[in-house]
Amino acid sequence: MSASDTRAPPLRATGQTATKAGPRRALLPWAAGPAWFLAALVTWRWPDADDFPDTSRLAALFLAVGLGLTAAAALRRLSARAPWAIALGLGFAAWEIAQAKLLWLPRPFFGTPQDLLDVFLTDWKRLGDSLLHSLGLLAVGYGIGAVLGVAVGVGLGRSLRFRYWVRPLIRLVGPLPPVALLPLAFVLIPSGRLASEALLALAAGFPTTILTWSGVAAVDPAYYDVARTMGARNRFLVLRVALPAAMPQIFVGLFMGLGVSFATLVVAEMLGVKSGLGFYMQWAQGWAAYPNMYAALLVMSLMCTGLVTLLFKVRDRVLSWQKDGLKW
Repeated sequence: MSASDTRAPPLRATGQTATKAGPRRALLPWAAGPAWFLAALVTWRWPDADDFPDTSRLAALFLAVGLGLTAAAALRRLSARAPWAIALGLGFAAWEIAQAKLLWLPRPFFGTPQDLLDVFLTDWKRLGDSLLHSLGLLAVGYGIGAVLGVAVGVGLGRSLRFRYWVRPLIRLVGPLPPVALLPLAFVLIPSGRLASEALLALAAGFPTTILTWSGVAAVDPAYYDVARTMGARNRFLVLRVALPAAMPQIFVGLFMGLGVSFATLVVAEMLGVKSGLGFYMQWAQGWAAYPNMYAALLVMSLMCTGLVTLLFKVRDRVLSWQKDGLKW
């Protein structure tokens, strides 16, 4: 018997397995709608264990999501997200049964889906205002830190004299957690908002500076030599040689700075700035309004993942020449 004959049965078995798995994948998107229909049925027909608000609206919302998912399955636009859609529908049904119908978890620390929906329906103005304040504070602080971080990193990578004077300051102040400087910042800077923006700039600036410095220092000197032979000046070397070559490292620093900025933002809003999602969470906890706190956490999560997604979009556009990069 030849070697090709011995390999034939496994190939046929693999093909049979793929044939069996094909119909299952085709039917999976059609299970997403029924999962949400189940959540709607449980919410609507099973009596609540207490007087919870907006039960009918929640059931209608689950029903609408189920109809939307069914339509998406009919249009073949749900295949990749079908498992998550099913898991979320069943998860909401389980949450509804465990808390709204059976009260297995102690209240008010653990709310129901109805409580969360009621917060968004009744307190959406305050949540929206808090979101806008957080976005504004983060945009100013992170933006200043990112720009200064790139500028200082280029100076550290290109100038020995600049590196001599600035490097000790970076080593002394940079590794400090920005949150540890909150009391000092609020004493030295009279405005709580300005103090928070300064700390956000520090949080974003340090990793951006270090990674920009690393990227600029790693540029092949041959690139500079070729540009100089063609008459390039120092400004051209920085803008057209050093920065483009260091862009992958710069974006790593920007991502790290954004993550640190999120943590600094929440603490600054809780302790110094009387606005924003962090302040809203502290207010909700003080009044034992735990559904409001969970709603603020959800909004904050959406804000953070949205900003990270936006930064990934910018990176993919700037570094379009990179292949097989990390996808968010």
